Amino acid sequence: MPAKTLFLFPGQGAQYPGIGSDLIRDFPLAAELYRAASDVLGYDLVALCNDAQSGNIHLTRHTQPVLLAHSYVCLQVFYQQLGQPLKPFAAGGHSLGEYSALVAAGALSFESALRLVAKRGEYMGEHGGGEMLAISLSEEQLQPFVDSSSCEIAALNLAEQTVVGGWPADLDQLTDAINSEYPGKGGVRLKTEGAFHTSHMYPAAQKFKAVLESTAMRAPDMRVASNVSGEFHQPNVSEIRAMLYEQLFKPVRWKDNLNAFAEAGIDTIIEFGGGLGKGDLPADKRPNLAGMIARAYRRSNPRPAYHAVINVPTLEAACQAFSAK
Repeated sequence: MPAKTLFLFPGQGAQYPGIGSDLIRDFPLAAELYRAASDVLGYDLVALCNDAQSGNIHLTRHTQPVLLAHSYVCLQVFYQQLGQPLKPFAAGGHSLGEYSALVAAGALSFESALRLVAKRGEYMGEHGGGEMLAISLSEEQLQPFVDSSSCEIAALNLAEQTVVGGWPADLDQLTDAINSEYPGKGGVRLKTEGAFHTSHMYPAAQKFKAVLESTAMRAPDMRVASNVSGEFHQPNVSEIRAMLYEQLFKPVRWKDNLNAFAEAGIDTIIEFGGGLGKGDLPADKRPNLAGMIARAYRRSNPRPAYHAVINVPTLEAACQAFSAK
């Protein structure tokens, strides 16, 4: 088995109608876990996931439990099908994915995490404002433009992939300013319900704080990445809660998380849950974080081995790869 395996989990944007349907079809454990999730949430999660007409799966209040449930189901079915022990060295997740990572690390129960992210998504959807803009510039290149605007950096995904949040008119002005110096680099608007991970989310964070404080949590069984610090959480529940609170209105320092994984000597990565791609079926989807991983570690020698468990084909491939080790 690999010496240092990292479990990774995606965030919003990795949801799609039909998510999890192939796992439910083929694995009784998946169906059982989805039933349990529906009981916790108080609505039929499978029906919501399969509803391609209403668009409800893309509402933040629903997206977050949908993705956490899918990530957890992918992980548990992988464990079951692998049929042998696999203890990861660390876990990490992008934005919402940090909660899935904490579940994988035993810091949160599946049920507690579902309740937590359901409230998180509700508050983010109702109490936030603004929009988001993805820009292909580094933090250093972008900072002077942000400093002279009313916008804020929301995520540092890669060395030259940064996300900014703000009011629509302010983002328009920011785009114009960037294009004047870096033609064609003005960015692409993201479809979100608010300027996540900026001060626009502070009202949501204030309401969420009480929910965090009342949720049972324990020290994780492995190292877990913090989006706020860009490093690993300390095994202190109070500090983890504080970081999760701040994560709502502070930037996601994902590029620093990726650097921390490399410095820790991670040699194998498995991404669980979600999916991207134009096809309608789960089998048509590709992993959400694979592109970032490839770009972040393209100069690493050796590069970490990468696997995904997001649907039945990737599950089978991952199980085969690890059974052969």
